[in-house]
Amino acid sequence: MTRMKKILAGVVIVAGLTAAFGYWQIERLADTPLTLQQETIYTLPAGSGRVVLEAQLESQKIIPQSIWFGPLLKLEPELARFKAGTYRLETGMTVRQLLQLLASGKEAQFPVRFIEGSRLTEWLAELRKAPYLKNTLSDDQFATVAAALKLDVSQLEGGFYPDTYLYTANTSDVALLERAHARMNKLVDEIWQGRMENLPYKKAQDMVTMASIIEKETGVSEERARVASVFINRLRTGMKLQTDPTVIYGMGDSYTGTLTRKNLETPTDYNTYTISGLPPGPIAMPGRASLEAAAHPEKTNYLYFVADGKGGHTFTTNLASHNKAVQVYRLAMKEKNEK
Repeated sequence: MTRMKKILAGVVIVAGLTAAFGYWQIERLADTPLTLQQETIYTLPAGSGRVVLEAQLESQKIIPQSIWFGPLLKLEPELARFKAGTYRLETGMTVRQLLQLLASGKEAQFPVRFIEGSRLTEWLAELRKAPYLKNTLSDDQFATVAAALKLDVSQLEGGFYPDTYLYTANTSDVALLERAHARMNKLVDEIWQGRMENLPYKKAQDMVTMASIIEKETGVSEERARVASVFINRLRTGMKLQTDPTVIYGMGDSYTGTLTRKNLETPTDYNTYTISGLPPGPIAMPGRASLEAAAHPEKTNYLYFVADGKGGHTFTTNLASHNKAVQVYRLAMKEKNEK
């Protein structure tokens, strides 16, 4: 072998070794775990290129500093197709898995929970606190919400389905409310179409109003249809509903946690001790079970019920029996407080 051939052979070997070393370093970086101590939410701004991505990941101490980040994206171009968004990074995730996540566009989802029996004011407060949600409502006045959703104010309370909703960063509060409203509309229409015959409702909203009262009166699932029967029987006989949750709703912010006789006697649009029939609208967001109960009440002769002190209620058909049940409840509460 001539001297020139030996030199060329040496250059090829060195180049091969250099390439192999470079490839090894690139693969080593790709398989390196992220430098995270806990789950992290990372946002890649729109319009970000490789340089911005690398600088952000390093400055936020998500990946270690390395000269091999750029070469990795060139060696595996599918990893360079990252998309702007907000992502959930897990501990133990590797640099390659991070880049695969950014390329997938599968953004982090955040939950916001609205429980059965909660009011719209409570929903709006939850939306204000929800992380990464875009608050577009200027205030929490019902008129503002109605205008944003293109609804009448009367359609708000009771008009959103209580559930846990998942959303991605920068979803608007209005968009989330629209989802909940669409779900409630669909469910109410379905239950209204299949309701029991000859119920004393003039429209579907009356059923929702009844369901909201049931929701506030009992949390015991097997009681809901029985509670519904009491109120249905009262409507049919012309008795006032006389349900405390409607009084509380009508009092608004003036309610401090205790109902007095004066409260029960003070007229409001929602005070069913002073008005006849159903209140003008729902007093909370009912769930499916309460809607089903309002549409399919038990067939009973009950006209009264009172808490039994054990989490449920005692149901009676006449005032004398009801008064005895009230006395039993008060005695149970007295004994419980004395313990």
